[in-house]
Amino acid sequence: MFTPIDFNTWPRREMFYYFSKMAPTGYSLTVSVDVTKLRESVKAAGLKFFPAYLWLVTRCLNEQPEFKCAIQDGQLGYFDTLTPLYATLHPETHTISLMWTEYCESFPEFHRRYVENQEKYGDHHGVLSRPELPPENAYTVSCIPWVNFTHFSVHSYENKDYFFPSVEAGKMVEANGKWTMPLSLTCHHATTDGWHVHRFLERLQESMDAFEGFL
Repeated sequence: MFTPIDFNTWPRREMFYYFSKMAPTGYSLTVSVDVTKLRESVKAAGLKFFPAYLWLVTRCLNEQPEFKCAIQDGQLGYFDTLTPLYATLHPETHTISLMWTEYCESFPEFHRRYVENQEKYGDHHGVLSRPELPPENAYTVSCIPWVNFTHFSVHSYENKDYFFPSVEAGKMVEANGKWTMPLSLTCHHATTDGWHVHRFLERLQESMDAFEGFL
């Protein structure tokens, strides 16, 4: 569902205009998140880490409408939810294809859909692994599990209105019994400020620590 924004009464209207028309600006930052409890919960349940990561990131982004802004038929608004669009690896060719799994509030149901998509489309090569186009509420979220980076940024060279965030994770590392993972977030300043990023990261850490309750 897409909800139009009344631009005349929207508190961000001046900042949106400034950062989208006068001085188009995006920003990226990378933080280290503690995945110790999440890793333990996923392992104990016999599940893969990646779908849990996809679901948690999407769940926390969906809590703030600013991350879900888009323009539909010339109208600024926001979707009720985002859908994760992620890369699936083809080990035999070391190439990737884009896959998406529709978000739902239930992690077990999301995990079932994720596994189903992998079984059905995982070996399909090309830009898109599924035969249809990604949904309009799809945002980019992925992981480079082989690299423990300190910064990562994604830049689009296509001149179009795109306000969804991009999220990238890196390799998990262990030190003194604590597992951490780099997490990069790239945002459009027209729709989000530092406070929104702070709130997202805060909720993400809380959700990772309490993941056992979502199983």
